[in-house]
Amino acid sequence: VRAHHPILLNSYLKEIHLKKHLKDQSIALTCFKAYDVRGELGVNFDAAVAYRIGRAVAQHFQATNIVIGFDARETSPELAAATKRGICDAGSNVMSIGLAGTEEMYWAVTEFNACAGIEITASHNPINYNGLKIVKSGSQPLDDLDDFQAIKLLAENETWVENLSTGSIQDISREVRKKYVQRVLSFLNHSNLKPLKIVVNSGNGAAGPTFDAIADELARMDAPLEFIRVHHEPDHTFP
Repeated sequence: VRAHHPILLNSYLKEIHLKKHLKDQSIALTCFKAYDVRGELGVNFDAAVAYRIGRAVAQHFQATNIVIGFDARETSPELAAATKRGICDAGSNVMSIGLAGTEEMYWAVTEFNACAGIEITASHNPINYNGLKIVKSGSQPLDDLDDFQAIKLLAENETWVENLSTGSIQDISREVRKKYVQRVLSFLNHSNLKPLKIVVNSGNGAAGPTFDAIADELARMDAPLEFIRVHHEPDHTFP
């Protein structure tokens, strides 16, 4: 642009500034790994990022409803709440299963005909990490290019579709737990059981309450089983 065209120069500089501003607003989300989301809290993963990912998942799948569960980490309920807000702001409904293992979320997505499912968890990672596991309808894994990378791009750019209505949150945790226990025990013929003493180690994670529900149902069926629980109560301090 020539210097003797000050109006054109000014317009050109404004355009450059706008492009730089838009580029700066699109922050790469390094918490996206090979097939799920894992990040260090306060470094590359927090509630704001969880909100963006939740909203991106809902928008990408044009979801009617999405199952949400979380593990026993101290930060998981807050991150789940942020993820739910993102889903609702996309116009989708949340089916909340509360504290639950990832396997329960996978099962619930298919059982309740949800469009997708998200578990707030960092699995085996250290205490200062958290993340999300995501599946689509039928509890199917995400296609890397068509789903996972598309969700990442949406969350990075925040190119949201504005909705006239906000989604709702439904707590289905009790119904899910009851049906999940029934499904697990459907593989068992309790009449063939022999007296056993079994040590159960839930690792102070989300499995403890689920196992209690299974054990209660086995007791109701008069199964001749004695359980010795160790590291049973959910404990976010990683004892």
